[in-house]
Amino acid sequence: MRITTWAEYGLICALHLARRVGEGPVTGREIAAREKLPADYVEQILLRMRRAEIVTSTRGARGGYSLARDATTVSVRNVIQASELTTFDLHCVSHPVDAERCSESENCSIRPVWHMLQQRIDEVLEAVKLSDLLADEAVVRERIGLPPYVMMADRPSALPILQS
Repeated sequence: MRITTWAEYGLICALHLARRVGEGPVTGREIAAREKLPADYVEQILLRMRRAEIVTSTRGARGGYSLARDATTVSVRNVIQASELTTFDLHCVSHPVDAERCSESENCSIRPVWHMLQQRIDEVLEAVKLSDLLADEAVVRERIGLPPYVMMADRPSALPILQS
């Protein structure tokens, strides 16, 4: 699985809106400016999320976008699926090696592995809600079952070291 720009920006926008609940609508341009994202991408993503009923839009001088549902009911999968239109690209469907070889009517021992992987990825993404991501990184790591990490003091630019 490859996390695309569409998926990442979609999550950033959805989290921005989740943090603003109760503050009224915000324009796509304001979200783009505050999150340092390209405004054109943000507008397109917000339209996709509106069609998926993750956000609502309000017209007028004080219009903009708001989260349509409570952050506890919006999963990472919902946001990625709305932003990206898929959560996992099954290559045998989108980019078949050979049309005949990769058709559903052909016997392929690899295809079940890709389907299983797609299901597992979707299960993980469905289990994590926007409300889970509103906390600091350490809390989120704990909530989703990842070990804490510490930065090496003598190499601050190094990658984090996972603690078991």
